[in-house]
Amino acid sequence: MEHLISSKDMARFVASGYLKYEDMVPEDLCKACREEMVDFGGYLGVGTPFEETWPKNTALGEAFRLPKVKGLIHSLLGPDPLYDHHAAHLVRAHTTRGPDMHQDSVIDFRRNYFDIQLSFFPADTTDEMGGTFLLPGSHFRNVRTGEIRGYQHVAGKIWATCPAGTIYVWNTRVWHGARSNHTDKDRYMFKLRLNPAQPQIRQFDTSDMDDPEIGRILSTNHRWEGNEHRYEIMKRVELWRYVSDQPDFDIGERFLRRREYQPQNQTITTTS
Repeated sequence: MEHLISSKDMARFVASGYLKYEDMVPEDLCKACREEMVDFGGYLGVGTPFEETWPKNTALGEAFRLPKVKGLIHSLLGPDPLYDHHAAHLVRAHTTRGPDMHQDSVIDFRRNYFDIQLSFFPADTTDEMGGTFLLPGSHFRNVRTGEIRGYQHVAGKIWATCPAGTIYVWNTRVWHGARSNHTDKDRYMFKLRLNPAQPQIRQFDTSDMDDPEIGRILSTNHRWEGNEHRYEIMKRVELWRYVSDQPDFDIGERFLRRREYQPQNQTITTTS
């Protein structure tokens, strides 16, 4: 498989719950996708193989089959992912939205496994156009969908400001929402959710697996964690151990060692 993401990018996904890639879809295809989005709605065969389900001979069908996009999907989910759902988000010019921070995966409590959502922006998206916002690192905090709707101005929140052809890929548990479009132009975003069909272990490019930068990436402070930053690091290390197939991996003060050390299981030696 070509165009796999690096181990460091995988660590960024584990730590922050999202990745951003510009220049994924060429402009001519972006234009065709914008025209297609208006009538591209509805669910397809939920839980069926993505490649068999996703329509061919369409612009959006072609966009998510580009080699770089396929490599990104494989890196995070592995081969033969399953289709979950899609949505064409078109926010008209001068549309005002209230706070709507939420989490899509309210009933998703699987350990290690995660779904991904690809947010494809087929048109230039400026700050004033109100691109989708994400709260990095929030994917380890399961909540009941919209119960976080009242949270605003959270430290570390980011939002999509990007050229046409950009794809954000994010863990479906990341807290996110839409923003107001204050411009004279419509805002376009196409969302596609996919599920893994196989264990998500070493599906990415592992040639830089031993890079010491990985530990620093996994320790990223997104500013909103406060005193629970160490707890967040522990959750990241647990997920990294799984996706990297390194069951003894730890960083810093070796937080997991403290929890995993079981004195009652140790051999007792005595001296006479």
